[in-house]
Order: sequence, then C-alpha cells, then structure tokens
Amino acid sequence: MADLTLRPDGDSLEVHAGSTVLGTVSVRRDDTRTATLSWDLGGTEEPLRSQAVNLAVTYVLGELGVTRVQALIDEDAVADRRAAARAGMRRDGMLRHVEGPDQELLSRLADDPQPQTREGFVAMLNAALPKKRAIAQALVCDPEGRVLLCELTYKREWDLPGGVVDPGESPADAVVRELREELGVDARVRGLRTVNWLPPWSAWDDAVLFVFDVEPWDPETPLVLQPTEIAGVHWCERDLVRERATAATIELLDSLDDDPADSYREAGHVFRGNA
Repeated sequence: MADLTLRPDGDSLEVHAGSTVLGTVSVRRDDTRTATLSWDLGGTEEPLRSQAVNLAVTYVLGELGVTRVQALIDEDAVADRRAAARAGMRRDGMLRHVEGPDQELLSRLADDPQPQTREGFVAMLNAALPKKRAIAQALVCDPEGRVLLCELTYKREWDLPGGVVDPGESPADAVVRELREELGVDARVRGLRTVNWLPPWSAWDDAVLFVFDVEPWDPETPLVLQPTEIAGVHWCERDLVRERATAATIELLDSLDDDPADSYREAGHVFRGNA
C-alpha cells in the first residue's frame, strides 16, 4: 500500500500519495452527529481508491467528532461503491430519482469494526451480499385429500396459508406463526415437503418458497381469521384448486402430484438438476 496522507483544505481533504495529489474528498457536516462525504479521485485505481476513502472516513470520525459518516453514490459508479464498502461503509438503502441514476446510501458508524479486521470484513460482506426473500407456506390436506386454501382480501386468487419469513426467523417457525396469526390454529409441522424457487414476477423480486407438510387439525377447531388478510378458508378438491388458486399454487400442486419426492423445484419450468 502506498503511504497516503490527507491535507485539510476548508470543507475538503486533499489526498496525497507522496508529492502526487490523487484527488479530493468533500466533507459536509449535516448535524452534530452526521457528516456526508463525496470524493473525486479521478482515475485512481484499487487498492489506492479504497485506501483513500478509508483514510477520509477514519479522519472525519476521529477529528470532527461525528458518530456517523455517510455517502450517496450513483448506482452505476461501481468503483466508488466498491471503495466505500472496502472502507467499512455498509449499505443502508437506495435513494430513487426521477431523473439521473438512483443512488446507494452507505454509512459507517464510529463504533463499527475497522474494515481491516476480520469482524469488519465479515460485516462488509454481510451488508453487501444480496438478501433473497423467503416465503413459508403450509400444505394441509384432510383425510379425503382436499387441500386447504385461503381466500384472500387483497387478491382474487386463493393461496396456501403462509407468508414472508421475518429476518432472523426460521422458515418452519414462520409457517407456524403465520397459521396462528391468520387462522388462529397452533400448527404442527411434520417436515419440509419441497423448496420452490420463484422467478421475478410483476413488481416482485425472486424468492425461495419453503413448503411444509402440516398436520391437519380437528375440523371442529374454531378458526379465528385475520380480517385484514383472510376472507375465508376452503378445503378444495383439485378441480376447485385449478379454478380458484394462484397459477403458482396450481403449478406447485401439479408438480407435487407428478413427483412427490422431489425436494427442489423451480417455478415456470421443470428442474432437471445436472442431468
């Protein structure tokens, strides 16, 4: 690594490598706790670019007494986004614009681990890696083989009970929670029936769907439906499933009929593994 230094110049920091000026980092004090950085490092390549940003972030946190340093980086500015991440700045979200590129908001806190440490490196990777949405649904069948479907308040089609897995929650715990919240039943999960990958659809990103085999409950058990989401529940023969269910649910149930032992599927086409 080159020996970089900073030279304060008003509201900016000049970045020097020996006698060469690599560029400048502008500093805007937003309030007593937060400062926003932006930089122009020209054609400086890695690892000098990351080293320069890290030096500026460390300086601002230490010398200005703020507890948070942030940067807004154009979505297509790959080199700047990589430099910010390697300087220990973690992704907070996206700032959307009608005109011009969207911007990624990244920040580093005063008590975050240094990026050169193992803890800092792991935190940087964890913040930068994609987070895929997970869904957990229950496949509940009565002794006649009818499937339980929920009539939903927010769409025309019926669907299997379940919902999105919360952060830090296991898919199995999620399906139990959803059945308790939506139907008022204490479900017993017998095992994982299959995993189904859902490609992007409409305005939704892709997701992984965990389908659990759930023990049916006593038909005399009174259900307490969540009124904001569930308009009714129905035990459905396959003809009714094909008439009322979502296309993804119809495809999933047909796939389970064709190959009940398959532990992994991909919606929209037949998954054949490496064959």
